Amino acid sequence: MARIKNIELPSEKQAWVGLTAIYGIGKNLGKTICENAKVEPSKKVKDLTEDEVNALRKEVEKHLTEGDLRREVQMSIKNKMEINCYQGIRHKKGLPVRGQRTNRNAHTRKGRGKVVANKKKVGK
Repeated sequence: MARIKNIELPSEKQAWVGLTAIYGIGKNLGKTICENAKVEPSKKVKDLTEDEVNALRKEVEKHLTEGDLRREVQMSIKNKMEINCYQGIRHKKGLPVRGQRTNRNAHTRKGRGKVVANKKKVGK
């Protein structure tokens, strides 16, 4: 089993796909890392030798991934919230940050309907 950056790579997947399990590594970067480490990208993770895994580890270390990347993203969000820029205000309110509509969508960001006080149906 290959373990890189404290992440257990899925053994049944190809090397470049397995690398995408690491936060901050996508499809293109996974392929690039395999090429730079001189590892066949289509080779299964379980078939990698120890030398190939070490080469991949060294190549992944050159990129900002996992905890460091998560910390940097959170710090930039906090910074925007502190300086009260538009995006920071949207983060505080829990609304979509990048200009999406909110009147008929955005339920994943806003949550489902909130109860409005003293709003009763007109009955007979």
